[in-house]
Amino acid sequence: MKRVFLIVLDSVGIGELPDARNYGDEGSNTLGVCYNTGRLEIPNMRAMGLCNIDGAECGEKVASPVGAYCKLAEKSKGKDTTIGHWEISGVISENPLPTYPNGFPDEVISAFEEKTGRKVICNKVYSGTEVIKDYGDEHMKTGALIVYTSADSVFQIAAHEDIVPVEELYRYCEIAREILVGKHGVGRVIARPFTGNHPFTRTANRHDFSLAPPTDTMADILSASGKDVLGIGKIYDIFAGRGITSTQRTKNNDDGIEKLLETMKTDFDGLCFVNLVDFDMVYGHRNDVDGYTAALNSFDAKLLEITALLRDDDVLMITADHGCDPVTPSTDHSREYTPLLVYGKKIREGVNLGVRESFSDIGKTVCDLLGVNAEIPGKSFAEDILV
Repeated sequence: MKRVFLIVLDSVGIGELPDARNYGDEGSNTLGVCYNTGRLEIPNMRAMGLCNIDGAECGEKVASPVGAYCKLAEKSKGKDTTIGHWEISGVISENPLPTYPNGFPDEVISAFEEKTGRKVICNKVYSGTEVIKDYGDEHMKTGALIVYTSADSVFQIAAHEDIVPVEELYRYCEIAREILVGKHGVGRVIARPFTGNHPFTRTANRHDFSLAPPTDTMADILSASGKDVLGIGKIYDIFAGRGITSTQRTKNNDDGIEKLLETMKTDFDGLCFVNLVDFDMVYGHRNDVDGYTAALNSFDAKLLEITALLRDDDVLMITADHGCDPVTPSTDHSREYTPLLVYGKKIREGVNLGVRESFSDIGKTVCDLLGVNAEIPGKSFAEDILV
C-alpha cells in the first residue's frame, strides 16, 4: 500500500472497559448514548461495519459490511489523549500521567512564577470556559496568569491576547514544559488565549506543548524509513513533533476534514494522521449529547467525499483514543473500548477482527501495510484484511 489515512475521532468510545470501575467510569458508552438520542444517523460508518462490532450499541447490524471492523482495549494505564495516541502508535504506558485534582504544588507554581515574572491565579480544576468567566477580570487588572487543570494530565494557561500576546503566552508554556518533567511530567502544557470582555471568548490560537514519547513511535519509524508522516490537527503537538514530516493545524472538525480532503488530492508515500477534536473538546467535556450526535452525523456525511478520493493503493482507518460519555455526571474522559473501521479497494469486506488487546495493533498494522518493519508492541492484522 502507498497511503494510509488514519482518522482519530477524539473521544468516540464504544463502551466501558472491564477496568472502568477503577476510573469511576462504570456504564460509560459514548457512542451508545448518542444512539439513544434517537437522532444518530451514520449510514456510511454502519455500512463499513460499525454496528457489527462486538457489543456495539449504535443501531442494527448490516448484512454485508464493506469494511473490516473491531474494537480495541487500552492496555496503557490512563484515559487521556496523549496516552491514547501514543498507544495507537506503539507506546504502552505502564503508569498514568500525573493529574492534579487539588491544583499544582507550590514547588511547581513558585518556579513558574519566578521564571515568567508573573503571578498565578486560580490553580484549580476548572472548565476552560468557566475559568475565564470567573478569573478574566482579575487577570485583566493584574496581568496574573490563569493556571488551571482538569481530570486530564494538563497544565493550562489562559491569558487575554491584549494582556499577554500569543507568542509571549507560548513562551510561558515552554517555560512550564521545562519545569514539568520527572514526577510532574504532565502530558500537555496548553496555551488557552482568549479575547473580548464580558463575555470573554477563547480563540483558535490554542497550542499544546506535549511530553515527548518515551520510546520510538510508529511516526518515528515511518519517517526514519523515508515515509511521509503528515499530521492534521493536534497530532504534531501530541507527539512533540517527533516523526511528523509536515503538519497542518485546524480550527475545528470541519476545517480538519477539509484539510484531509485537500491532502488526499496530493501525492505522498506514507501516513496521513488526523485528529478531529470537536467530539471531545466541544461536546464531550461539555456534556452536550445532542451536539456530539450531530457532529457524528456530520462526519459520517463527509465520509462519502473522503472515500471517493481513495486511490487503489490507499487504506482508510477510523478509530478513537478514549471515551468522553456526554451524559455521565462527570465532564471528563471515560475509560472505554474504541472502534476501528478499515476500508479500501484492497481491503477485504466483512472481516470481523474481534476484540483487540491493545490500540497498538493499529500502529503495527499501519507499518506493515506501508512495508516498514516496526519493532513496536501490537499484533498486526494486515494479512487478515488484505485481499
